[in-house]
Amino acid sequence: MEALTLLARAGHHNNRIVTCTLSTCPIQDSYFNYRPSLAVNSMFLALFALSLSCFVLQVTLSRRYIGFSVAVISGCILEVLGYSGRIMSYYNPFNQNGFLMQIVCLTIAPSFLAAGLYLTLSRIVTTFGSENSRIKPLSYPRIFIPCDVISLLLQAAGGGIASVASHQNKSPNLGDHIMVAGLAFQVCTLLVFIIFSADFAMRTLRRMATMGQEALDPTHAKLRASKLFRGFLVALVLSTLCIFTRSVYRVAELGEGWEGALIKNQNLFIGLEGVMVIVAVLLLNVFHPGLCFREGYEMPAVRETQGKSTGKRRWWKKGPKNEIVELTGPKNEIVELRGSPTGEDTPRISDVA
Repeated sequence: MEALTLLARAGHHNNRIVTCTLSTCPIQDSYFNYRPSLAVNSMFLALFALSLSCFVLQVTLSRRYIGFSVAVISGCILEVLGYSGRIMSYYNPFNQNGFLMQIVCLTIAPSFLAAGLYLTLSRIVTTFGSENSRIKPLSYPRIFIPCDVISLLLQAAGGGIASVASHQNKSPNLGDHIMVAGLAFQVCTLLVFIIFSADFAMRTLRRMATMGQEALDPTHAKLRASKLFRGFLVALVLSTLCIFTRSVYRVAELGEGWEGALIKNQNLFIGLEGVMVIVAVLLLNVFHPGLCFREGYEMPAVRETQGKSTGKRRWWKKGPKNEIVELTGPKNEIVELRGSPTGEDTPRISDVA
């Protein structure tokens, strides 16, 4: 054994320089303390690659919800890279590169998926009516996207520091702690997002109980009644809960360090990391907002808020050349306009997110 040159593993193996293989060292000396399952990780790799292809095809065909698509595509790319690292580790669980590749990519990826979720809430608020929300629709992404960026930067910085330290045979604890801080911030952001979403839903239901359909924006009545839109609402709720559950698990896992009990449990990783995230992305594939909000782009009219000077409501629709047509007066005489309706609070669904 003295002739073996071993490369140190994180934690208590940092002071050893050896090269291990499955035939020369026990699996307990590997980075994982187990041999990653080839079948399970290959399945996750294939599913995330399929989801990635679907997201690319969906944004290419719809050319809408660009921000959402960029976020989820980025997340899926990182998931593919992460599970590629775990497959590398199946063949050599003592290889440092495969371990670092999977722990960094799989830790960071859901931050991009969460950003996609944050971008959809403003569209939902617009569809039901901004009067039911405590804040303006565009305030939601302006609040949550910067928080997600902070979380992402912390996780990326922590992963980089831990990777460098591990390659230098030093303790990765500092980088690990920074990653945990980023994950904890992500959990807090998701929790606030869930609270805001629940508050909007309850306020909408309470106003409907007292005002009936008057509590809702009549412009999007057809969209709200569509099965695809209702399916999207369910998919959004389930995807958010999946990402939240996964993030709580990763905080607990990495909080124990790279030598903790949770990081050595493959079944927990499969159930609370892999399954949670793949369910979230596949739901968003099936109920993609570019598909589920399609009737919103074909709506006959878009209502503007009450005019400040005249006190009357004005109605708009898209003309055959995408010009904005105003419908006004008791007989709905048509006046063609160029540009878009005035008023910053105009509740219309944008072509891109």
